[in-house]
Amino acid sequence: MTLTAALALTVTGCASLTTSATEVGGVRMGDDRPVRDGGTLTVAFKSDPDKLDPSLGSTLVGRSVFAAMCQKLYDTDAKNRIKPQLAAGMPKVSDGGRKVVIEVRRGARFSDGTRMDAEAVETSLKRHRDLPESARSSELEPVESIEAVGDDKVELRLKEPYEPLLGALADRSGMVMSPRALKKYGKDFATHPSCVGPFRFKQRVTGDRIVLEKDPNYYAASRVHLNRVVYRTIIDGNVRLANLRSGDSQISDQTAPLEVQSALTDDKLQLFNSPTLGYQGLTVNIGNTRGLGKKPGKKNSSLARDKRIRQAFELSLDRSLINKIVFQGMYDTACGPVAPSSELGTKTKCPGRDLGKARRLLRETGAKGRVPVELTISNTVEDMRLGQVVQAMAKDAGFQVKLRPTEFTTLLEHADKGDFEAVSVGWSGRLDPAGNIDAFAATLGSENRSGLSDKRIDSLIEDGRRTADPDERRDIYRDVTRAINDQHALIYLYRQRNYVVATKDVGGLRVYGDGLIRVENAGYVRGSSGSALGLPPVEQGGEVRGDSTEARSR
Repeated sequence: MTLTAALALTVTGCASLTTSATEVGGVRMGDDRPVRDGGTLTVAFKSDPDKLDPSLGSTLVGRSVFAAMCQKLYDTDAKNRIKPQLAAGMPKVSDGGRKVVIEVRRGARFSDGTRMDAEAVETSLKRHRDLPESARSSELEPVESIEAVGDDKVELRLKEPYEPLLGALADRSGMVMSPRALKKYGKDFATHPSCVGPFRFKQRVTGDRIVLEKDPNYYAASRVHLNRVVYRTIIDGNVRLANLRSGDSQISDQTAPLEVQSALTDDKLQLFNSPTLGYQGLTVNIGNTRGLGKKPGKKNSSLARDKRIRQAFELSLDRSLINKIVFQGMYDTACGPVAPSSELGTKTKCPGRDLGKARRLLRETGAKGRVPVELTISNTVEDMRLGQVVQAMAKDAGFQVKLRPTEFTTLLEHADKGDFEAVSVGWSGRLDPAGNIDAFAATLGSENRSGLSDKRIDSLIEDGRRTADPDERRDIYRDVTRAINDQHALIYLYRQRNYVVATKDVGGLRVYGDGLIRVENAGYVRGSSGSALGLPPVEQGGEVRGDSTEARSR
């Protein structure tokens, strides 16, 4: 019996764990119960956010923090529609799609008290586009010029029509930063972030907590109920859940399937559940020798040297079985960057596991013995379980996978520098397919960690940017997905669902398809005591206390 077969039997044994009392049910993205003013909400994250700089950040948890303190020109709603946020309306497009004029909201102020205007938008967009280390540069590269026109209008001139622009401005590329803070702190902006938002930055203890407090300068401050929001990093999902039950935190982000089923048996907890636009998978380093944004080179590893070995590695994996073993069948399998639920997505049947073909491909390459592969993977319990299943499956085909467990933020740093052979990493997803593809698969893409460089992929990406017709774009992204899959450098495995667990005393929460936790209108439900909901640690002003909760949280 192979190890994979043994794992399959284990799955069969676990199936009975799910009962009618622990079935997730349908999509639930919000809670409209009225809440009272005051209090501190503590959100437990699966991993530590990276830099709190919209130009440089790359993590989903970082985006959730930004959602509370750094608003964008545009935002998305529960139905994945784009709506104005710091823009006063939808953009006016002319000159065959090459001229875009955005009117800026009036009366908004940054957390440092300075006024937000068109010049601030110009400064921020230019920084996103031009800062050498910017992870946003690919998204704004087609923008030729950015100019403030008076106090409340910004004019963008594009090199050519660029359909993904609005989707990009509805995420970090559309975040507006205080020019005064940028000038004062420069590259250290991440440690002194200042934007427009319901909450402002107060404190960060790396690896432990980020503290935000209500911003009195916010244009809609009267609709913000909480005094503070604390984001804690608690890697272990069981510990995150224990913190909810003890009252040390009130929200658990990215809750794993087993913890979700456990939470459903607790009448003091509630579950939010939304489909994702993103994906999770394995990135193989085939040319990232100098770091992101640099010309690809040649990596000296088995996977990098021969596409047939990468194909054999992918054929050794069973996506459906991975979903059942690691995620209790509560996620969806994936074999492309665009979710079927996306407006431009297409339903694709993922290829099945084929050990015979995988072994034949390895023989054709002349590989001797087991092919060594080092897989860098986050050190969380769930991700380690994923790594072990990949390890067992690949072994059946003739690979010897060595796992390299790494703290998530450090993992990203290694991946950005090209210090990996294969890495387990995903993307939380964007409305426009270009947001899931261009930066990751285009030569010199700002998040192209694989070092992929393929003329056909680059050409299709350009076609997708220029084309306005939805049907034509859908065909283009179907073709570019095939072209990416043919390189076997980005191996898409599954799509998470956004499972967020909260105590029932918390209302006003929003969890949309972009995976972000929105706390702008959250608070404690009227009539709830809040006595067991973590109010004391930061309610009394000054520095954050609460060290008494530390032992239970870590």
